[in-house]
Amino acid sequence: MTSSGAVFDQVNLVVRDMEAALAFYRRLGLTIPTPPAWPPGSAARHAEVAMPNGVRLEFDNHEMAALWHAGRREPSEGGRPVLGFALASRQEVDERYAELTAAGHVGRQPPYDAFWGARYAIVRDPDGNDVGLMSPADPAKRFTPQP
Repeated sequence: MTSSGAVFDQVNLVVRDMEAALAFYRRLGLTIPTPPAWPPGSAARHAEVAMPNGVRLEFDNHEMAALWHAGRREPSEGGRPVLGFALASRQEVDERYAELTAAGHVGRQPPYDAFWGARYAIVRDPDGNDVGLMSPADPAKRFTPQP
């Protein structure tokens, strides 16, 4: 048996409030269709968006997650991932951070020039996930950070 190896292709967020989560990611710039309840008559909802690089970002409410993940549990405060989103420019990082925080989302890291040469910021989504906003790296802006 031959294997081509595992290919990362999906991030699934289990969300407390589907409308709040989708509003945040739509404000970030994603186009996400409004999900119907499924199975019919249930409160279970699932939405997803295919990213240009082939990765799917999926959203399930707790009722939907209960249908497919019997061992699920609430995340602890430690060990949470940072979901990274590439933006087209340094200015767009500043603008998107300002727009999201003005809409009431918690800023976790204001925009700054990171040592790897990118403009970078972090905002918290409605479910407490940290969402990184990053411009393309500019090699001229790279530097060695002080420990």
